[in-house]
Amino acid sequence: MKKNLHHWALVALLGLTLAACGRSETPAEHSDHGAGAAQEAARGPHNGLLLADGDFVVELAIFEEGVPPEYRAWVTSKGQPVAPDAVQLTVELARLDGEKNLFRFAPQGDFLRGDGVVTEPHSFDVTVQAQFEGKTHRWAYDSYEGRVTIAADSAKAAGIRTATAGPRLIRDLLPLYGTIATNPDAVRDVGARFAGVVKSVSKTVGDSVRAGEVLARVESNDSLQVYAVTAPIGGVITARMTNPGQQAGDMPLFTISDLAQVRAELAVFPRDLARVRVGQEVRLTTVDGERTTRGAITRIAPASGNANQALTVWASFDAGDGGWTPGLYVNAEVMVGGAQVPLAVKASGLQTFRDFTVVFARVGETYEVRMLELGRGDGQYVEVLAGLKPGTEYVSENSYLIKADIEKSGASHDH
Repeated sequence: MKKNLHHWALVALLGLTLAACGRSETPAEHSDHGAGAAQEAARGPHNGLLLADGDFVVELAIFEEGVPPEYRAWVTSKGQPVAPDAVQLTVELARLDGEKNLFRFAPQGDFLRGDGVVTEPHSFDVTVQAQFEGKTHRWAYDSYEGRVTIAADSAKAAGIRTATAGPRLIRDLLPLYGTIATNPDAVRDVGARFAGVVKSVSKTVGDSVRAGEVLARVESNDSLQVYAVTAPIGGVITARMTNPGQQAGDMPLFTISDLAQVRAELAVFPRDLARVRVGQEVRLTTVDGERTTRGAITRIAPASGNANQALTVWASFDAGDGGWTPGLYVNAEVMVGGAQVPLAVKASGLQTFRDFTVVFARVGETYEVRMLELGRGDGQYVEVLAGLKPGTEYVSENSYLIKADIEKSGASHDH
């Protein structure tokens, strides 16, 4: 409970820290660009931003209905339309990562059309320059979306983690299921050396034992001497078949299993058997998702005649500190192939933003959305086909905090 309270306290602290970080300035607010700065953020008849310098007005819009996003502009002077071929217009965009895009405009019908695609995200510092009748008009303003600034210590406290986008092996995975079983080589039946009466039993099912530790004492029928029955290996007593006063003979008295030497027995259908090979990597996860480990296929068992026709493959793995109890149900993913891709990101960093799947790039203490075109994935990493530059630092853990603050700040898609 204390851990949950601490987590939400950090989230609240982060929200307070970021409350004023995500806003986008309008031309009217950004007033330190000189006499050419726009005086208001009004909209024109084409829903474009009105940039005014005295009686000279440029309506600038990003048009994206049925075409890739492009700039279009309509110009008036003293309230009257200006012929598009009478104006020389350029727009320069400065992006967060230092990239700059320059658009030159040419007449098309009654408007001026930019000469390129305005790529996502539409978040940049904008410089507009127009020449008309020997005079130059200039505006500069911010147009941000999906951007927020977070102090480094606040991001760290909130658990925001980053990674670098780059090449990655995207694995081809075959899902399987099965159970944990004790390795037969790590199981010993323990019996009496000489027939006799069991005088005492010192261990029972579930007890841990060391090699050489006394399990029981037996009085020999022949010599009447009492001797110790000891553990041949270390492990856990998984079966006990005797009690004091009973006769010890040829039958085992105990079974000891070394639970550190377990394996996964996985079911595979015949149609998938051709994809499975000894040595392939396996990722094992408990059904509740609480425990995960990696291992390898060590054996493909022959057909058993099961009614469901499933075959069995064995996977060995390091049981570590235990917890992989025989009989435990597990899910498995076998790496049956894969391909190296030039650019990939962690699946844990993906979020939705507008109609896109995105990650949030980090530049200094500023985070900004990156719209992605994705390819193949393996559950841990996803191939990026477009929308992100190699080497970009992006949020890989707790990216939902960035999304939540951007949504709260209202840094929307508004041109």
